[in-house]
Amino acid sequence: MQRTLFLRLWIMVFLHYFVWGAWYVTMGTYLDQTLHFEGGQIGLAYGSTAVGALVSPFIVGILADRFFATQRILAFLHLTGAGLLYLVSTLKGFGQFYPALLAYTVTYMAGHGLTNALTLHHSKNPAKEFPLVMVMASVGWIAAGLVVSWLKVEKSEGMFQLAAGAALVMGLYSLTLPHTPPKGANAPVSVGTMLGFDALKLLRDRSFATFMICSFLICVPLSFYFTWTNTFMTENGISNPAAKMTLGQVSDVVFLMLLPMLLPRLGVKGILLLGIGAWALRFALFSGFASNSDALWMLFLGICIHGMCYDFIFVMGRMYVDKHASEDIRAAAQGLHGVVTLGAGMFIGSWLSGVVGEHYKRGITHSWQEIWMIPAAMSAVLIVVFALLFKERREASQPTA
Repeated sequence: MQRTLFLRLWIMVFLHYFVWGAWYVTMGTYLDQTLHFEGGQIGLAYGSTAVGALVSPFIVGILADRFFATQRILAFLHLTGAGLLYLVSTLKGFGQFYPALLAYTVTYMAGHGLTNALTLHHSKNPAKEFPLVMVMASVGWIAAGLVVSWLKVEKSEGMFQLAAGAALVMGLYSLTLPHTPPKGANAPVSVGTMLGFDALKLLRDRSFATFMICSFLICVPLSFYFTWTNTFMTENGISNPAAKMTLGQVSDVVFLMLLPMLLPRLGVKGILLLGIGAWALRFALFSGFASNSDALWMLFLGICIHGMCYDFIFVMGRMYVDKHASEDIRAAAQGLHGVVTLGAGMFIGSWLSGVVGEHYKRGITHSWQEIWMIPAAMSAVLIVVFALLFKERREASQPTA
């Protein structure tokens, strides 16, 4: 890949994830402390991205694959998203806020598949070049958190306006990206393929079924992190929480680089168990800090293992699916994994985290020790279930070339 093309793709990924990082981390604090939404409403707001993940395959599968160039759809979605984000920033009632946010997340989540497809289309060596381009996702998220804290918009509609501005820039920039024509103009449209249903036959394998079920279930407790961590830090007097939470994205980069070295030694099962265990440890650390506010190390250690939590579950999970599925259903299997995790798992988890948060609300604050112990217990149970039922096929443990 030429350096200029590499730089152009870097900027694309940076801007795309900057938009998300500008509002997603701090939205819970804004909805709780400024708009005074109920916990269940906050959970539904965070679950909007899961709805987007469920709907977006239709946009990518029908429009991008068959009718329009990828860069033009990406531009249209981000320009539309910029308007929707600004609208969201002006709405104060849940009845108006939620439908607008839902419409926006459908446009945004479709962009994940489009940026991936555009990068892979122009990569000469995808196995080597794709991860290097995607490093900018973490950089964009980090930059967004730092800017949000610097502008002091963590509790205001300014976070959505910042994201709207970035989405506008991303939309215009997308028009300058390399031309990426649709590949399947003459291919038949299959709902089953777009949602990954063609890969359901893989569930006949007990270990693959165990992997998919546990991948779904781990998304339930992990949703607590995204919904409540910023609010948790704010209530405990931690200044600039959005900026401090970017330590998690720094660790993302570190553990992503460690993954190829650890995989041959630990295997798929070992990596996934470490990932599930990391979530249990993180929530236990948060609960410990909630009961002892002097133990700041617990809070920051819980944030700093984010790379292990995310990479060892999602990145390793995608690699396992890619290795396990045959070539003719590989895309369908990845689609099924996305629907099960980012779709169904995150939706149920976001809703449940909101309900739990509301149950343990005490006036203007929350009983955080009890809140964090619930996802910690869920994760701990999953460790046992996965360890007992999952059996790794030896060839699946080898790193991809």
